[in-house]
Amino acid sequence: MSLTISFLTLIPSSVAGLLIFNTNHDPLITAVGFSLLGFATTWHLIPALKESFLAAKLIGHDINKPKKPIIPESMGVVCATVYLVCLFLFIPFPFMEWLTGTGGILSRKEVFHIPTFPHNKLGEFLSALLSLQSMIFLGFADDVFDIRWRYKLFLPTIASIPLLMVYYVNFGETHIVVPIPLRFFLGKIIDLGFVYYIYMGMVAVFCTNSINILAGVNGIEAGQSLVIASSIAINDWLFLNDADPAVEAHLFSLFLILPFIGVTMGLLFHNWYPSKVFVGDTYCYFAGMIFAVVGILGHFNCPRHRMPKFNQSTNKLEYSSVRLEAPHRYINLFILKLFAYFGLAEIKIVENGIIEVNNFTLINLLLLKIGPMHERN
Repeated sequence: MSLTISFLTLIPSSVAGLLIFNTNHDPLITAVGFSLLGFATTWHLIPALKESFLAAKLIGHDINKPKKPIIPESMGVVCATVYLVCLFLFIPFPFMEWLTGTGGILSRKEVFHIPTFPHNKLGEFLSALLSLQSMIFLGFADDVFDIRWRYKLFLPTIASIPLLMVYYVNFGETHIVVPIPLRFFLGKIIDLGFVYYIYMGMVAVFCTNSINILAGVNGIEAGQSLVIASSIAINDWLFLNDADPAVEAHLFSLFLILPFIGVTMGLLFHNWYPSKVFVGDTYCYFAGMIFAVVGILGHFNCPRHRMPKFNQSTNKLEYSSVRLEAPHRYINLFILKLFAYFGLAEIKIVENGIIEVNNFTLINLLLLKIGPMHERN
């Protein structure tokens, strides 16, 4: 067993080293490397530290098993610590353009001006790490002292303060688009002002507790977090197009999500049924805060105009589509073909390599499968 673990640790670590120190200084490839390194390190450390957690009385009873075995708890702190170390080591790579004088992906050059170091991006990274570190500390404190629920509601809000400060300094955008039925009373756009920051603080509360509320079954906390993180990563990959104005936002999201996927997979291997370790509240708060950080600082552009297409000649609704300009990344094509294989997408090749694919909403998928329908149906 130890030989198998060592073998499965050595291979990802070796590949991670090659990806991290890639000659192109591509931070995205480096993030993939740290994801593999995080997986290998977490995989190896958790069984190695089990006895230490048992000796420290950080234990729990698996009440869903007949014999209710004693299992080390709070092992999410190992996963979270490995993640933080990976992110600390990753910090220089997105800014390699300014450190080496070569071109890079993450750039902020202004026309007719000398390129300046993107302090705003560095501030976002550091604020994200500070909030995550605070939430990990609070989560571990909850595991040790069993903090009451009424206090738990405020902890994520406090940990999100660094994020909100950086958001205010870098962007400060508090306008929202009003839903169509309410525009007659409120107008098309409304400025929420300070209320918007309260809302973002509540997002941190929701994300952390939504992971924690489903705890209690082997693998469910880490499993649902892995599914959510993978979905975010796939969405980010699809938007990595030089023509997309939000490419930097999706890169920032990937830089945070990819190492998280790695350490979560390393933890899930030991937390899957029958669980050998419990993740504890530390992991639940850590995972939820990852999603809050990505949501607040990712500045994702909201997709619009994905409603069905109305055909006046037939008086029926048809699925709407979007055209993707060439050139296309290999990973984007792979994901689209995967969707098409499972019947979730219909791909058409038009002139000059442009790809046309249906919009990914449930109503468009329904119209794709059953054909055009009248709105009353």
